[in-house]
Amino acid sequence: MHPYFNHIQLGYLGFVPFLACIAWTLMTGASANTVQAFQFYSFGILAFMAGSLWRAGQQTQSQAILAVVVVIPYPLLSFLTLEWSLVYLSVAYWLVYLIERLSPMWKEYHKDYQKMRTVLSAMVFVGHLFMISQALELSA
Repeated sequence: MHPYFNHIQLGYLGFVPFLACIAWTLMTGASANTVQAFQFYSFGILAFMAGSLWRAGQQTQSQAILAVVVVIPYPLLSFLTLEWSLVYLSVAYWLVYLIERLSPMWKEYHKDYQKMRTVLSAMVFVGHLFMISQALELSA
């Protein structure tokens, strides 16, 4: 078992609440509460992901600033509609992924961890697109 095994398991387990919100929406139809639950969970996971990029002493100042830029807009998102905050979140997940991918540490990660990060980023993005469509349906 390689040292990233637990990270990989936890990564996929962290996707379960996203799937639960999507599945609930597919079974019961669009609901503002379900879309908001998805949004709130997404905020929390994105903050955790961005926080994991803050490796004190292991990054340049520009990399540290990029890691912080992802979560700085959080208070401003309260002024956006649900749809636009989901758009922001879907883009921010890719931004966090790219920051991690461009870091020198990426080459040291196990190939299974790299694959998991790529797969989960894509799945989370598609989940956000689905929830954006549900939010648009609710606002119509």
